[in-house]
Amino acid sequence: MSRTIAIAGMGWLGLPLAQHLKNLGFDIKGSVTKLEKATKLQKSGFDVYAVTITEDGVQGSIRGLLNNATDLIVMIPPGLRGNTGSDYVLKMTHFLNEIEKSEVQNCVFISSTSVYGNNQKTVTEKDLPIPENEAGRQLFQVEQLFFTASFNTSIVRFGGLLGGTRQPVKYLAGRENLSGGEAPVNLIHRTDCIGIISEILKQQAFGHIFNAVHPSHPLKKVYYTEKASELGLQAPSYAVTHSEESFKEVNSVHVQELLNYSFTQAL
Repeated sequence: MSRTIAIAGMGWLGLPLAQHLKNLGFDIKGSVTKLEKATKLQKSGFDVYAVTITEDGVQGSIRGLLNNATDLIVMIPPGLRGNTGSDYVLKMTHFLNEIEKSEVQNCVFISSTSVYGNNQKTVTEKDLPIPENEAGRQLFQVEQLFFTASFNTSIVRFGGLLGGTRQPVKYLAGRENLSGGEAPVNLIHRTDCIGIISEILKQQAFGHIFNAVHPSHPLKKVYYTEKASELGLQAPSYAVTHSEESFKEVNSVHVQELLNYSFTQAL
């Protein structure tokens, strides 16, 4: 039986993932929020639909996205930075109701390491998240909704994303007195994001939680100083860390044990 993969959110990660999966022989369809972008991607040979998910419901060509899809990858970020008051749980409940009406059998839900709190220190998939902010709490709640749905779901918690033109030090260059210099970085390159999702699909490794974070965790003040130097940027400076501050280091057991995946990209 041929498998059709639907990707909800064909952006910085979703679009190159779509191309990679297409090259592997999967039938691919996807969604974006803007009709103009959908039209542009359709002209590039992708089966793409405009779909918008709000607190009022799902608008756009949701049937076009989900019809005949056997597998679904959900890449819809919470967008909760800055305390916008947005209800991500409500939005995703609307989307989940639409998925439940479809023939989707398997789902990869893209989450984030923000579900873990700094006070948890060193964590793996075997540790229950204790979120410390509203974004983390809502994201963890949505994870549970998808994990207990009628279809099979694997949760992938990505660390900070880098690759292509995205290098976090560009946003930190020259800034002074930053906090968290003694914190370990929890990062992953886009190429490894694509590799891990692809292995879940190929191996049909559903029903699991994966912390998708590179196993190297240099301190922020060391890592970003070195990266600034490599890119010819002014290095950020960090304030003295107080002894009572806690920082999380997110590690993975399941990426190696269940997928036998080895990271290919250095940070």
